[in-house]
Amino acid sequence: MIDRSRALQLVRRGQIITVIGLVGFVGLIVRAMAFTPVEIRQGPAQKIMYIHVPAAWGALMAIFMAGVLSAAYLWLKDDRVDRAAAASAEVGVAFGAVMLTTGPFWGKPVWGAWWVWEARLTSTLFLILLFVGYLVLRDAVSDRANRARFSAVIGTMGLVLVPFVHLTVYMFRTQHPEPVILKPEGPTLPPAMFWTAMLGVLVFTVLYFGFVSQRYALAVLEELKEDEMQNAA
Repeated sequence: MIDRSRALQLVRRGQIITVIGLVGFVGLIVRAMAFTPVEIRQGPAQKIMYIHVPAAWGALMAIFMAGVLSAAYLWLKDDRVDRAAAASAEVGVAFGAVMLTTGPFWGKPVWGAWWVWEARLTSTLFLILLFVGYLVLRDAVSDRANRARFSAVIGTMGLVLVPFVHLTVYMFRTQHPEPVILKPEGPTLPPAMFWTAMLGVLVFTVLYFGFVSQRYALAVLEELKEDEMQNAA
């Protein structure tokens, strides 16, 4: 485990990265609202895409990484890997909340409904709720070894479920549109819209690293505090 001074350094580093990401987020909003054309059929509501899609990217990336790290923990039994998995899962749930709240505001004027129980939306909701359960489990189990092992078993499901969520629009008949960026034949968005979406992806990627760095360091500080209290007792 890293010591307190290095953990605090990691917190500060994460804060700097997060500030850069938040500045980029402001730039994303300005570019989306003022410098990106309005989509003809969907109107201004389509601009929610520039937050919704990057948030979806950030959520699925974070949960997939939590799955990779969970699988690695089951093999390595390294507490550092467990802390990184938990930090990534927390960020994934946070980004997932952004994804699930912005989607209905885009869907209502386009689909005429806030929510439809189609394959992409239902599988995404299940994925986020599963990782909410992952976080609840971690809070409920006090023993570190058991907590890490139990949560890693759940976390590895992200390795399967994230690709499944991405493929639902190809596997089932859904109202959700097929990807316009991650396509085998290449993006189909006009250049101005494409680069705004790419800016959003970059912003949420930077925020991911900033948030995970801070959450990992805070987990170290919490464990150091627990150890000090146990030693004092």
